[in-house]
Formats: sequence, structure tokens, C-alpha cells
Amino acid sequence: MGPIPLQRDIVHRPGTVVAGQGDGTRPVARTSLPGIPQASSAARRFVRAALADWTGLGLPSAGEFGERLTDDALTVASELVTNAVVHAGTTVELLLRLEDSAGPEPAALVLEITDHHPARSVRDSRAERPDPAEYGRGLQLVATLAESWGITYRTGLKTVWARLPGDDRYGLPDATRAEESPRRRALPDGRIPAPAAGPAGRDDAGWAGGGGLSFLAEASGLLAGQLDEDLVASTAGPLLVPRLADWCAIWLESEAGGPAAVPRLAGVWHRDERRAELLRPALEKEPLRLPGSVGTGPVPLPWPEAAERGKGPGAALAHRIVSGGRTLGAVLVGREGADHIPDEVAALLADFVRRVGLAVGAARAYTRQATISRILQRGLLPSKVADIPGVTSALVYEPGDDGVVGGDFYDLFPCPGGRWCFVLGDVQGSGPEAAVVTGLARPWLRLLSREGFRVGEVLDRLNRLLLDDAMEAAEAAALMVAAAGGQQIQGDGQIQDGSQSRFLSLLYGDLVPLPGGGVRCTVASAGHPLPLLLRPDGSVRPAAEPQVLLGVVDDVAYESQSFVLEPGDSLLCVTDGVTERRSGRLMFDDGDGLARALAACAGLPAAGIAERIKRAVHTFAERPPDDDLAMLVLQVD
Repeated sequence: MGPIPLQRDIVHRPGTVVAGQGDGTRPVARTSLPGIPQASSAARRFVRAALADWTGLGLPSAGEFGERLTDDALTVASELVTNAVVHAGTTVELLLRLEDSAGPEPAALVLEITDHHPARSVRDSRAERPDPAEYGRGLQLVATLAESWGITYRTGLKTVWARLPGDDRYGLPDATRAEESPRRRALPDGRIPAPAAGPAGRDDAGWAGGGGLSFLAEASGLLAGQLDEDLVASTAGPLLVPRLADWCAIWLESEAGGPAAVPRLAGVWHRDERRAELLRPALEKEPLRLPGSVGTGPVPLPWPEAAERGKGPGAALAHRIVSGGRTLGAVLVGREGADHIPDEVAALLADFVRRVGLAVGAARAYTRQATISRILQRGLLPSKVADIPGVTSALVYEPGDDGVVGGDFYDLFPCPGGRWCFVLGDVQGSGPEAAVVTGLARPWLRLLSREGFRVGEVLDRLNRLLLDDAMEAAEAAALMVAAAGGQQIQGDGQIQDGSQSRFLSLLYGDLVPLPGGGVRCTVASAGHPLPLLLRPDGSVRPAAEPQVLLGVVDDVAYESQSFVLEPGDSLLCVTDGVTERRSGRLMFDDGDGLARALAACAGLPAAGIAERIKRAVHTFAERPPDDDLAMLVLQVD
């Protein structure tokens, strides 16, 4: 694949007056990059070209950006675009904003990288990856180069921004620049960042005022976006180093807990990355566990010998990580060449560690819920589907990416009389309510099918069972509410007990191989996307008639349709995760989109049809599917 063509758009937005223009504007450049590995190199080309354009326009701010800033900007853009491509996989929007100098504040270059999958976290550099050229080096490098950075979450979007100042320190020698104490500057949204914590000149007094509040607000937003405890630790470490400490280490207790469990060292961060690798083995040998009697306040600890540097020992302070009254780990921070850590910094550390505790607790709760959902989902679905003589089947099942048990289910099983039955269902909602209905419907379907009931009769009886079960649940809820002293009635007359109506869409049918070849198929659809029949010549037609959902009304008689599947014919059955896949206001099946996609599959085997339809569903929109997706293809040999 060749280089990505760039569409560079130099625009202006209201802001600082640019000398020579007088129109109250500041320059902005933006481009859109596809979510492919070549996007990072395209981002570097775009940044270099945009800075060259601004310099050519004679913008005063651009004149302050030397070769070093250009290199830093290229690196930051490459790292953040790589992160977005690898972990979001969507189209990436790259924006550059040139902020002119105002009074004592220097000019600055702000980079914003936006992807369309905010549920996924930005990777930290501690995540192990085989090749930095492909996966990037992470946020620690960005934090090192940028004066300030952060993450903004909006509906459907996640933006990572970094601010690179264009002052004269870009012209200083490396040693001078390393020892310089950066001044406090406004963030892109107008807030003032926490005082920078370089190796010299820490503004500890500033943490007692607005700097500390800004730091905690920023930290809360970053930590709350993580759904894995190791990512919480990987986010917390770079926030502490080098702002508040020269190095820090974070231990996490095991989920099982108990006095015999040894805390796990989740990460070590040092202002000098080479020192972190030397410090880690020493800290791993002596896991930190603070007793509950010390409370949640700071605990001074002896200076680890492995942390000594030319300046000699320093001050080390530890805090317990607590959530819900339970100890989840500990944080140890150190400052070199100091005999103590100031009280205002210790208090800020205590507030920060409390936020770490809340984030770790939330991440563990999410992990437990996701694990339970996965186990429950496996228990609700068949461990194996039947092999039908003369018929090849292909199954696709992808639960929604929210860690909650979904409402889609499937089954394919033999019945007496040489029949094979197939099922594709979708329960309204998700979570425990959907799991209850799935847990009832699938065994009921197998029982009714094996008792010899015809297809329409199976749906009639399943509908009655769902209504009876829902009535019993409603009566039980009414008794509970009445016993509590009253009841709440919704506008439609239903009791408001937190439960959902047990509606179920279902596609159910059976297959009977014929002696002369082919298969007789009988199928019925209850509020479900209709199955589509694909002939070898590419023609496609619906194979059933639409009927009402199960569990809605009790006076319905379900009907079925029968037809013969000839050799080479394929039957495609899907859930609404396929037909209702959205891209903006459009859905995948608008204008018979599914039928058109299936017609293009003529001549493919069952597995090829399933794979092509799945790929079409995934590529229909930039964001990954957020609903369960189930698909069954039956093809006569």
C-alpha cells in the first residue's frame, strides 16, 4: 500500500489575534486518517507540512518553533495516532492548533488526536508489546515531551491532546533544558495545569491552591476512564512522576485477598527510566503491605538502597489504596535529596491515592461482572451444534462489547423422526433479565421440539409459557410491593418493580433430508428478521412471513412456511445486530442491504458466506458493533 494522500485543511477559529491579519483568528490544521498501520507515517508528513505552511505564511508564532519542537511534534503525533489505530481501529482525526504568545506566555502548539471508540483505554507504555515500531511506546513518552496532556471523552469520541510550548527553551542545550523549571501555562480548555515537577525548582506551595485542585480533577477523569486495574496503575504512575515525586511504585493486592496472598508490584516509574529498571527488582523482593491500623494517611518509610543516586538518600512516603473499607494495595513515592515530603504534597498524595482506590475498586467490579457474564453466556449457549447429514452449517456469534450478558442465542439440535431443528433468538434487553428468558426459552424449545410438535405449535406453546411466567412474576412483584405498603404503577398499567417485559423475537425451523437429495425446510419467524434464501444463480428471497413477537399477546396462532432447499441453496438467518447495525442515521438493511450483500455471496461455501456478511456488517460503520451479532448459514451440499 502506498502513502496515504492527505487532505490538509488550513482553517481559522476565533482566538488570539495573529499579527499581520488582525481578524482575531488563530490557525488550525486538521486531517482525517484511516485506521491502518500507515496512518502514523501519514500523520508525521501532515504535521511537518502544516508547520512549514504556517512558517511560509509568516505567522509570528510559527517563528518560535524550531527544529526541536518539530521533532517533538512529529513524535507525539506518531505515538498518539499509533495508539488510536492499534486500540480503537477507527478513523483518526488529527488536529493542530497554533496558539500565539500573549504577554509573558509563550506560543504553543496543541495536538489533538480523536478516535471513535471511547470505551477503549489509551495504552500506557508499560503494556508489553513486541515491536515499538508497530505498537508505539505509549503515554510516558508523550508526557515527557509535552508540557501538559490529557484525555477528553465525548459521546462516541475520545480525544487525546498534548501541548508543546514554543518558548526559548527549545533553543537551549539538552542539559540546560533538563534542569529548567517550566512555567505554568493555560491548558487548551483554559484551565491552569498543576505545577510541573521537574528535578529542580518544584513549586510545592502551589499544590495547596488551584494547582492541586486542577491536578486532582484531571487525575479523576483519567483514572475513571480505565476498566482494568493494571491500566489504573499505569495511568496513576505517570501522573505522580515527575510532578510530585522522583519515583513511585504501586502494589495491588490479589482479588482473593487473605493474609497469605502476596501483593503484586503493578508498576515502577522513575524520572529516569533506566533507574526504574534498577529499582524494580529490589522492590519486588520486598512487597509493600501496610497494616490496616495505619489508616489511610501517609506512612514514612526507610529509603530503599536501590533508589540511591549521586545525591544520596531521600524521603519515601507510602499510602494504602482503599475502596469500600477494603485494602486493595499501596503506593510508595520517593523524593531524592530531601529529608521529608512537605505536608501539602502529602495531603495531595492522600487525595490522589483515594481516587486510585475508587478507580481500582470500580475496575475490579467491572472485571467481576464481565467474568460472570462470560461464564453465564457460555452456560446459556450450546457447547456444540449438531452436524446435519447433507447440510453444511456456519455459525457466527459475537456478544456486545460491554461486558454484560447479551440477549442473542442460538441452537441446532437433532429431534426424533430424522429431523434437525435450528433456533436463532433475541431477548429484549440484556443482563440478568435477558439471561432469565434465554435460560427458559432454549430448554423449552428443545423439550417441545422433541415432543413432536410442529413448528407453528412450538411457537404457540412457547408464547403461552412466556406469558404465564411473566404473569407469575408480575403477581409476585405486586405482592412484594403491597407488603411494602403500596405500589407504583407505570403509565401503561404495569407494576414498576424494575423488571422488564419478557419479549422474545425468534426464528425457529426444522430440516428433514429428502431421499432424492435436498432438504425440506419448515420455518416460522416471530418478530425476528426474516431468513433469506440464496439460490446458486444469485437470486435472493425471504423464506418466511413476519409475525408478532413472543410474549406479547395470547390470542395469536403462529404459522410456518415449508419449502425445499436444493443442492447449492443457502439459508441465511440473522439477529437484529446484523440488520440494525447503524452508521449515522442509516441501518445495514436499509433498502434491502442484507439481501444485496447476500446476493454477492453466490458460489461461496457456508463459511465464506458467513465471513463475508460479518465483514460487511463490521465495515458498515467506523465504530465496532455495540449490539450482539448472531448469524447462521445452512447450505445444502
